[in-house]
Amino acid sequence: MKRSLLALTLLAALPFAASAAEGVSYNYVEAGYAATNVDGDLDADGWAINGSAAIAPNFHLFGGYTGQKTDSFDTGLGRVNGVDVDQWNLGVGYNHEINSQVDLLTRVAYLKAETDGVSVGGVNFGGSDADGWSVEAGVRAALTPNFEGYAMAGYEDYERADGEFYGKLGAQVKFNQTWGVNGEVKFVDGYTSYFVGPRISF
Repeated sequence: MKRSLLALTLLAALPFAASAAEGVSYNYVEAGYAATNVDGDLDADGWAINGSAAIAPNFHLFGGYTGQKTDSFDTGLGRVNGVDVDQWNLGVGYNHEINSQVDLLTRVAYLKAETDGVSVGGVNFGGSDADGWSVEAGVRAALTPNFEGYAMAGYEDYERADGEFYGKLGAQVKFNQTWGVNGEVKFVDGYTSYFVGPRISF
């Protein structure tokens, strides 16, 4: 409930004209390690690639792909050597400059999740796919010339599944205007996901 109130408050606060805060770039590509820890269930890890491109002073497009494989697990029919899980998103964001270092940010996205089929004990189980959407709002700030942080609250909903509120925290250490390392943690009821990897800003 607190996350939903925060998201609604930030959305209502966004005015209609602004520009990106100095030191905050919405043009970047990043790739690296991704992992998911599920409470009392299977964990997964793999890799991810994300990107963003500014299309106007206050608007940007963003997208990403994550490919992970779960841990192996036992079933009544036999052992499964992990399941491949692919997720991708594509959306549009709006950024409003509060001051020279801080932006308010809101984003909406289309989501898709797919799992591969598996064969266990001679029985084939087909894969699945689900479409969804998300909306999130928060703050992104260039805290120092070499360090940037962000905090977001959001809601995501997939077909055939209950929607979930989530929180997201991230930080980037910048080596120069082009190169940096970005890390992110996403907290959802029932699981936590992680990303860390190099980012190229342009």
